[in-house]
Amino acid sequence: PPLPPHYPCTARLRPRTSSAPMMDKVEALASAVGVPPLALVPLAFAAVLAALFVLDGLSHVVLKPFKSPPVIGAMPLVGGMAAFLRGPIGLMADAFPKYGEVFTVPVFHKRITFLIGPKVSEHFFKAKDTEMSQKEVYEFNVPTFGKGVVFDVDHTTRAEQFRFFADSLKSNRLRQYVGMMVKEAEDFFAKWGDEGEVDLLDALSELIVLTASRCLLGREIRETLFAEVTTLVHDLDKGMVPLSVFFPYAPIEAHRKRDKARKDLAAIFDKVIQARRESGASEPDVLQTFIDARYKDGSRLTNDQVLGMLIAVLFAGQHTSSITSTWTGLLSIANKAKVMPTLEAEQTRIKSKHGDTIDFDVLAEMDELHFAIKEALRMHPPLIMLLRQCHVPFKVTTTKGKEFVVPKGHIVATSPAFAHRMDGVFKDAHE
Repeated sequence: PPLPPHYPCTARLRPRTSSAPMMDKVEALASAVGVPPLALVPLAFAAVLAALFVLDGLSHVVLKPFKSPPVIGAMPLVGGMAAFLRGPIGLMADAFPKYGEVFTVPVFHKRITFLIGPKVSEHFFKAKDTEMSQKEVYEFNVPTFGKGVVFDVDHTTRAEQFRFFADSLKSNRLRQYVGMMVKEAEDFFAKWGDEGEVDLLDALSELIVLTASRCLLGREIRETLFAEVTTLVHDLDKGMVPLSVFFPYAPIEAHRKRDKARKDLAAIFDKVIQARRESGASEPDVLQTFIDARYKDGSRLTNDQVLGMLIAVLFAGQHTSSITSTWTGLLSIANKAKVMPTLEAEQTRIKSKHGDTIDFDVLAEMDELHFAIKEALRMHPPLIMLLRQCHVPFKVTTTKGKEFVVPKGHIVATSPAFAHRMDGVFKDAHE
């Protein structure tokens, strides 16, 4: 109905909102402090930050759970993060003499408790996944590996997927892979000539990628798509930077390249996998193992999940193999007078026994070579640090008899790289 003549048509009645009393209080506070209302925002932020600094500092001492490990001295909130990003080995080298085998590093709102040495690390390796799990601390790998695999699934599903990994690396499978590896190695070294100079890490990394492409990713990739896939895998690899551990989805260039590479790889492998499924073709490689894999309920991996499993096993194998082979070579060369004659004598003896045949069983006879590889792994393990999330508090006792309780919610870390250089663990540990 039309409004009565006396009603002001241009005016609107606005009821007093519930926020009005709050605004009045804000204005009153600003007036009392002597600043404009908007100036209270940075003041409030500074007050909250100061409170967080105080609470974080208190949590290191006063509010620390009973019998929990000592917390390293660091600036609240950011000090532990800065120490961690400078390098875990340096952090442990500084903290171990001061705090001993068990200590905690605060990183923002998280707590990382380090267990240094075999005595205090025992539970780390023996605990059930329900007590200490990997999923939470390695979820930064999800953008690289993909959804629905490894660290993006529950414990039961991950256990079945690890069975798929184990199936792909059983001795009968490895026996099939050796011939492919030997061919790739012979073709690779045939280009070297009798003398020259190489960057051993670059050269062996290239060789590992070649063998991995054939044994893991499949004949189709190795023969027709090797260069393109290698470039994309490189972008995936470079997308895993220290920041990724805490902020895996941060909008940085490395992450953008990582995400694009993962998408492009999915498109490539979807065609390869689908072609194998439709043709019924079967190849002696890890790709085929994952295509054929079945969960206990009879379901199978999707094409994208097959790719995710391949990326996971490629990253696990490529880095460890290239690093270990490089250090084995470097240490053998550095100790040429002592090591090389023994290695050469062993291979001469085995070659005289088996001729030019190199297979799984022949390689298994090379004990001296295995000893050299194991020593390279001791001195330079590829994984500097291992992590698990603590779900159930547990007690640790140091070699000096001190007892600590690692609280629930802590990230637990141990370092083979540091422990292998401890004099109490190995004689002449640095030699």
